[in-house]
Amino acid sequence: MEIREREPSKWLTKASGYLEGYSHTLNPYAGCSFGCSYCYVRQMPVGLFRGEPWGSWVDVKRFDADHFRKEWLRELGKGPVTVFMSSATDPYQPMEYEKKITRSLLETMAEQPPDFLLVQTRSPLVTRDIDLLLALGAHVRVSMTVETDLEPMRKALTPSAPPLAARFAAMEQLQEAGIAVQAAVSPLLPCSEQFAGKLLAAAPRIVVDDYFRGDGSGGKRTGRLAVRETYESLGMGDFYRPAYADEFYERLSAAAPPSIVYFGQAGFLP
Repeated sequence: MEIREREPSKWLTKASGYLEGYSHTLNPYAGCSFGCSYCYVRQMPVGLFRGEPWGSWVDVKRFDADHFRKEWLRELGKGPVTVFMSSATDPYQPMEYEKKITRSLLETMAEQPPDFLLVQTRSPLVTRDIDLLLALGAHVRVSMTVETDLEPMRKALTPSAPPLAARFAAMEQLQEAGIAVQAAVSPLLPCSEQFAGKLLAAAPRIVVDDYFRGDGSGGKRTGRLAVRETYESLGMGDFYRPAYADEFYERLSAAAPPSIVYFGQAGFLP
């Protein structure tokens, strides 16, 4: 893993496209050591033009509390601030254990909370910051990525990502602490027949997405990553189709109370 540190010119980026319901995105790092094989960021400029394989490098953005606080307060003064953290990295990837950039950002945001903050991660490390998430109160939701309940699929497609059992345990711990949580089945991977029931038992809110509608390009980015070929090599080619996610969503919705299950963009909006 190649680690570099750099000074960010700014932390907050105006949101657009798939995240148009947000005012800003916030990425504590550039790059992601989880390096998921299907990650759409591989096909974005930060992934394409680095010249190094995605997942092999991470840029740590040096945190200066005064600098971020000034930027934060300036944006708060302009109107409602809704933040998606993070759109192009995982804020709780392993480097966060040491650098604590995400924790530092949360500490400053908790001084004057935004209208809404979505913390998108697949890492149980998020539970370390329960104290700050509680300080943010009703202004924050943790969205935990859980794409399948089959560890062989997780290992085949996202081998460096945290085990699924640890993610389920993290959701339970967050809820016990009183923090708003959702499970992000994004993208849905091949799963067992029991997955829907496990999700409904584990999360009070669930959003389902797939490669075809959730990668920001109608599935074109994912197509260039040869995900279909990977599925076929695993004997899972029949699962690479939009209808698979539609059927799963319908099964979840039929078994859930109203306003529990969402599909795609609607489930990530503030």
